[in-house]
Amino acid sequence: MSYARLLFLVSAAALLGACSRTPKTESKAAAEPAKPAYYRVDVATAGKIAGTVRLTGKRPPARSIDMDQDPACVSLHKGRHVADEAVEASAKGQLANAFVYLKDGLEGKAFEPPAEPVTIDQKGCWFRPRVIGIQTGQVLKVTNSDPVTHNIHPLAKTNREWNHSQGPEDPAITRRFVRPEVMIRVKCNIHGWMRAWVGVLDHPYFAVTGADGTFEIGNVPPGKYTLAAWQEELGTQEQSVTIAPSGRMEVDFTFKGE
Repeated sequence: MSYARLLFLVSAAALLGACSRTPKTESKAAAEPAKPAYYRVDVATAGKIAGTVRLTGKRPPARSIDMDQDPACVSLHKGRHVADEAVEASAKGQLANAFVYLKDGLEGKAFEPPAEPVTIDQKGCWFRPRVIGIQTGQVLKVTNSDPVTHNIHPLAKTNREWNHSQGPEDPAITRRFVRPEVMIRVKCNIHGWMRAWVGVLDHPYFAVTGADGTFEIGNVPPGKYTLAAWQEELGTQEQSVTIAPSGRMEVDFTFKGE
């Protein structure tokens, strides 16, 4: 047998063997994306920030709301006068619905979003609550307790803007915000008087003042921060704060009315 013919037969056998083999399957599943390295707070050294937000001077008058365009909304209030109190303060000046949060000082730390959602309900042809805070990646749950159709429309700038109608007994709407944004105004395209505000942060250090004007932010790592307080009509104030290990700091804000 010639050398050329021998070489041909060897090459053909090798090719046939390669074609007859079953391709090897992957022995391992594709690698899963690495989970973020979330910052874990040392509860033994974490501190707390607490305080009160107040209003001095004359409170801006509440805006009268005319719901006549939707008789169903009128009936929900049983003929009572309805006013929009954008600045809600007690007789002692305790300011509700102020959004207080750590603006600076947490750079380089990633915090895991809470598993439980934050809920906005539409009840009495209002958004309730008026001001909420939520963490990036956390679920926003929108419900409708009214017998009328509403529309939720967050006017986001940094995040994606969206709007969604929701009729009576419709299932809850769920959404997430992926970027920090303070603050996002929320409106209803059907009932123009409805409004709410959402503060989106990439950490859990925020609070909304109650009727008594107080707030509390716990589990804060020791460090230096900028604490901010926002109110929809009165603007934003900031203070520098330093939290010692296991320390507690009292911080008050005072806004001036008319």
